[in-house]
Amino acid sequence: MKDSLVLLGRVPAHPDSRCWFLAWNPAGTLLASCGGDRRVRIWGAEGDSWVCKSVLSEGHQRTVRKVAWSPCGNYLASASFDATTCIWKKNQDDFECVTTLEGHENEVKSVAWAPSGNLLATCSRDKSVWVWEVDEEDEYECVSVLNSHTQDVKHVVWHPSQELLASASYDDTVKLYREEEDDWVCCATLEGHESTVWSLAFDPSGQRLASCSDDRTVRIWRQYLPGNEQGSREVCCAGMACSGSDPSWKCICTLSGFHSRTIYDIAWCQLTGALATACGDDAIRVFEEDPSSDLQQPTFSLTAHLPQAHSQDVNCVAWSPKERGLLASCSDDGEVAFWKYQQPEGL
Repeated sequence: MKDSLVLLGRVPAHPDSRCWFLAWNPAGTLLASCGGDRRVRIWGAEGDSWVCKSVLSEGHQRTVRKVAWSPCGNYLASASFDATTCIWKKNQDDFECVTTLEGHENEVKSVAWAPSGNLLATCSRDKSVWVWEVDEEDEYECVSVLNSHTQDVKHVVWHPSQELLASASYDDTVKLYREEEDDWVCCATLEGHESTVWSLAFDPSGQRLASCSDDRTVRIWRQYLPGNEQGSREVCCAGMACSGSDPSWKCICTLSGFHSRTIYDIAWCQLTGALATACGDDAIRVFEEDPSSDLQQPTFSLTAHLPQAHSQDVNCVAWSPKERGLLASCSDDGEVAFWKYQQPEGL
C-alpha cells in the first residue's frame, strides 16, 4: 500500500519548531503553512519543487495554530495562541495584515470561512465558538458567542454549501450550529467518541461529516432531513429523539483498529472522495469507500498506509482542491511533505 502514496518532495517549512497546519488556496496554486515559530509561510510550485513565496512574520506573538483562505482567495486568516486571529490581504505576492480580531480569553485553536465569504468562525481554549460577520468594507463584527462546549474547542469547519458550522472539542463531542432568528444556536450534538475530537471534515456533498479523535477512531456521520424515512424511524446519536423540523445526524460508520495513536486531522478529498488521516504514530493513511456498500451503512477500506511519513507526529493532511491525488502533510518535525496518491482501480 506504500506504492499508492508516492513522495513528491519535502520542504523544511518551520525549522526548529512544529508545523501545525496547512491550507490550500481555492485555486490550488498556493499552500499556507503555520507553526510554532509564530510565522505563516506561503508555498508555490516552481517546476517540480515547492518554494516559499512569502513569510508572514509580523502578525502574532505566539504559535500560529491554524490558517484558512477565504473562498475568493484574496484573504488568509491565521489563528494563534496569543488569543488573536489575523486577517491578511493578498496583494499579488505580498500579504498585509489588515485586521486583528480580539476577544477570546485564551489560545485561538482554529479559524474557518463560510462558503459565502461573509462569515468567519473562530474557536478557543476558552471553550467558546465565535461567529464573525464580514461587511463590504472588510469590517469584522462578532455576531454570536456560542458556549455549547464544556472544554477546549479544537476545530471549526463550515458545510461546503450552507451556513452550517461544526466544532470539535476536548469534551469528546461535535456540535453543529445554524442561524435562527438573527442568532446562532446549537442545533445538534454528536456523541460517541470516547476522548478528544481533534478535527472534522465534510464530504463533497455536505451530507456526511467525518470526525477523528484521541480515541484512535474515525466516525462518519450522516445527515437525515426531516421526514426522511430513515431519520424519522431512528434516534439521533446524541440520544435525543429527532425533532420534526431539524435535520438529525447519525453515526453510520466507525473506522477502528487502523491507528495506534491519536488521530490529529482528517481530510475528505472534494475531487475523489478519498479520506486521509494524520496520526500521532507518524503515519498517513488513506481510506476509500467501497462502491458496493450500503449508503446507510457504508464500509471503507484502507488503500494507503505510509508508516513513517514523517519523523514525528503528523499534525495535518490537506488535499489539493484542483489536482487529483495531490496531498500535503505537515508534522512536529517542522516539515511539509507533498504526496501523489494513486487511486486503486475499480474505485
